[in-house]
Amino acid sequence: MKKLAGILVLGFFVYLNPASSNERLINSLKEGGKLIFIRHAYAPGNGDPKDFSLKICSSQRNLAQEGINQSKNIGLFFTKNNIQVDKVLSSEWCRCKDTAKYAFNNYKTFDALNSFYDSRFAKNKEKQIKDLKKYISSWNSKKNLVLITHFVVISEALNVEARSGEIIVSDRNFNIISSIEIN
Repeated sequence: MKKLAGILVLGFFVYLNPASSNERLINSLKEGGKLIFIRHAYAPGNGDPKDFSLKICSSQRNLAQEGINQSKNIGLFFTKNNIQVDKVLSSEWCRCKDTAKYAFNNYKTFDALNSFYDSRFAKNKEKQIKDLKKYISSWNSKKNLVLITHFVVISEALNVEARSGEIIVSDRNFNIISSIEIN
């Protein structure tokens, strides 16, 4: 009986081991067909300046050097683990585009991933989430789809709070599989 209890306790600790959890996540990503939500890398502050413009990056909250390094490390995570990516889609905000650029180099913007945190864009929330779900329902690939976006979009789509640079993996039905923070 003590031997069985010891095995169960050991199994429990192996299950909670972050390395084991990361290995499961990587194996899941190697299977392909997953949604990979990434909150933009570290950009100090909260929200954007009052009169920012999507067309003028200098008017927005942007990545700090720490965020640029974090973005590059996100890209290295995918390369090092040989994780196949079908497409990288990004919000039109510069901090998301920069995260995409430094991590993956090639990306396209997709307005359904734009932030609706600012009161000027709050009215877009329902349409954006509907458009995101519509896009994903028609997406058909054996590789993974990367979506670089904002706290509010991830929170609305997955009902989870994401930290800067955090990767949250879900299936096509938005069921969370796992997450990992890259620094």
